[in-house]
Amino acid sequence: MRLTKTLLIAFAVCTAVVPVARAAEGAAKNVIVMISDGAGINTWHAASYYRHGGLGHEAYDAFDVKLFASTHPLNTSKEPTGTDEGAVTFDSKAIWNASPVDTVFEGAIGNYPGYFAGYDYIRADITDSAAAATALATGHKTYNNAINWSNTDARLKHIGEYAVESGRALGVITSVQWSHATPAGFLAHNRSRNDYVGIGKEIVDSGLASVVMGSGHPYFDKNGRAIEPADDKAFQYVGGRDTWDRLKSGATDYKLIETKADFEALADGSLDLSGKTKVLGTVENNATLQFNRSGVAAGDLLANQPDLPTMTRGALNVVSQDPDGFFLMVEGGAVDWAAHANNLPRLIEEQIDFNLAVEAVVEWVEKNSSWDETLVIVTTDHGNGLLQGPDSDKVAYSDIVSQGAGALPLVRWHNDNHTRELVPVYAKGNGAGYFTSAAKAEPGLAAYHVPAESQVYIDNTDVFRASARAFGLEVEG
Repeated sequence: MRLTKTLLIAFAVCTAVVPVARAAEGAAKNVIVMISDGAGINTWHAASYYRHGGLGHEAYDAFDVKLFASTHPLNTSKEPTGTDEGAVTFDSKAIWNASPVDTVFEGAIGNYPGYFAGYDYIRADITDSAAAATALATGHKTYNNAINWSNTDARLKHIGEYAVESGRALGVITSVQWSHATPAGFLAHNRSRNDYVGIGKEIVDSGLASVVMGSGHPYFDKNGRAIEPADDKAFQYVGGRDTWDRLKSGATDYKLIETKADFEALADGSLDLSGKTKVLGTVENNATLQFNRSGVAAGDLLANQPDLPTMTRGALNVVSQDPDGFFLMVEGGAVDWAAHANNLPRLIEEQIDFNLAVEAVVEWVEKNSSWDETLVIVTTDHGNGLLQGPDSDKVAYSDIVSQGAGALPLVRWHNDNHTRELVPVYAKGNGAGYFTSAAKAEPGLAAYHVPAESQVYIDNTDVFRASARAFGLEVEG
């Protein structure tokens, strides 16, 4: 295969010249972190009910470790404060407070009655995706808006940098723009997540990652139709017009791919990289792979977009060529966008696409690696939408109701924004046991009808620590 031959030659040259830092004996060779952005527990359940008619049939359901995580930020400022004033506190027991309240939560698309004190608690002091990604990637809590940037106004070192320093490859892929908050958290540094041009430029110019994929194409609209950019703003998600022009001309470290056919060729190993060893995939859409297309319902997918499983297989094809291993982050980013819109059909569609990517990863591990050398972590960065059962206005945290495979479950939305609810974490492979050792008990999780061993939670910063420990690396902080 042309892809494999090109990359193997390149890596052989690199390792012959540059000494590789070896991790501790018994360490994992690879770590794969998969993030379904904005997915509270009932997002996962809704997708399984629609896809399978019941729970327990997804690839991650067979993982050894199943527990939850807290996700609150350090503070809710949009810039560094330099002080501890305004720090967010978290009390997991407050989530389950079923005392009635007569409050109203004012959302972006409507108002939501409070119903219960616990609902109000988890709709307050929420993290954004930037602070959450920073916590997952660096092990540090920070202010909302920060991309690997501290509350004391300093750059933070992320797991991708540690992985590359150890001789491993780095890959980051997403179903939204590749300079968006979550992918940026594993690739870049910035005081503000909204500096897309600066973030995109750093991603390209640093050459840190071996593969980056996502949307944000300046010459296509949200329906995947070719357009002429109206102005320079159209280029913001790809690092600005100059960065895009350099990508197109081949004047960067990256082979730029854009068409669905090229993403599929990367996935099956037949893509000709024209002498490049790194890939930057920008799908023919300026928004998301599928979510932002016209209409509301699921189905009738845009024909020119690759799906997340295809992108995942392509990314694995690139990073696995490094003989010393890799770190790969895969994000189902538009799950969050669907939750913001309270769009249940598209939420389920996006979550199923993510679940299929998990299956692609598990298949790769079992065919090409092993659970002794690879750690897989499946989680989210925060909840969104506070999706609950139809009678959750009367019974706190009542279950959503399955109507069988192929039918939308019965639900009630209580929010159109992020939450600080405890969110699922699934892990399997070398190093997964760290989560169990770090977890704290929370009996209130019995409300989700999970077994006693899963009624525990970690903090989202523990995802970084688990990744670093799995690699056998000494890290800062």
